Amino acid sequence: MATPPARTTETEGAAASYFLVESKGSWAGPGAGAFLRDAETLAGAGHRVRVYLVEDGVLSAAGAAPGVERLAAAGVEVLVDDFSVAQRALGGMLSPNVKLAGMDVVAEALAENECRGVWH
Repeated sequence: MATPPARTTETEGAAASYFLVESKGSWAGPGAGAFLRDAETLAGAGHRVRVYLVEDGVLSAAGAAPGVERLAAAGVEVLVDDFSVAQRALGGMLSPNVKLAGMDVVAEALAENECRGVWH
């Protein structure tokens, strides 16, 4: 069995970058809410966290959007897919704590060195 590499003070506890993609609406079950709470937890641990809401996930950014408010308060950057927003006619109903973004932003983020992407 190979010995794992030694942890150093440079790598131990180092902040990571996460790009989390949520495609499910809140009615899809508790998984969607848990995924967004995971984003809050990661941000609370000092990591850079960006959440991209796509497909039915954009519905979480409409209206009062308490989940989005909690994410923003935790320091999470919340992006919403511009195409999904247009398809659901949500343009004027989005939380002020989100930014519209296209798939080019997703591709750029996931191509960043050391970025960890997770799709739900």
